[in-house]
Amino acid sequence: MVTTSRKTHGCPAPSPEPEVSATTGEVPPAPAGENELTTLRDVYDALVGRTKMRAEIIDGRLIVSPLGTPEHQDMATTLAVVLRPHAVARGWKAVAGLGICTDGTRDPYEPDVAVYPPDAPRWGAREVYASGLVMAGEVVSAGSVGDDRDHKPGIYATARVPIYMLVDPVSEPARVTVFSEPKDGRYTIATTVDLGKEIHLPDPVDFLLDTAVFL
Repeated sequence: MVTTSRKTHGCPAPSPEPEVSATTGEVPPAPAGENELTTLRDVYDALVGRTKMRAEIIDGRLIVSPLGTPEHQDMATTLAVVLRPHAVARGWKAVAGLGICTDGTRDPYEPDVAVYPPDAPRWGAREVYASGLVMAGEVVSAGSVGDDRDHKPGIYATARVPIYMLVDPVSEPARVTVFSEPKDGRYTIATTVDLGKEIHLPDPVDFLLDTAVFL
């Protein structure tokens, strides 16, 4: 199911993209039984490189959405900028927007912010395995409330991402939550503060963040 709303080695390579007609600009239909899109991952792979939309597979749904509002993008960029000096000092990368996938199923995600070592394992050139992340961060928007709050903690915990940070400006009051200590597909510790307060990101990040940077 595709809806519109607003991280193992040896997995098979995605099907090659069909050629586009030079005269009509259209993709000709594939012969019966050839290059058929039979899974959500097949559909996702066909979209990559052809659209600027953000696409993820969450809970058996292919979610295709545009980039967030300027406010959303500003918060994501701000978090990456604040974390970057601390990450660089530890030999890591801190970026806003990164293609990742889960080990095994290769379900794709694109956290708003990701912290990871340069040698984190990858599937192909584009996707970093979620299990190689140090931290994933999401900024909640009106269209991502359920996925960011309810589904992403379990997804990232199952992938053994040490820290998941949720910036939630649409809650009342606006809040920031840090999830840590993943075990058996769930985070065992969650710390929440109102936006504007300080919050500690535990090991391996070990960083005191003043969330007033989001105001």
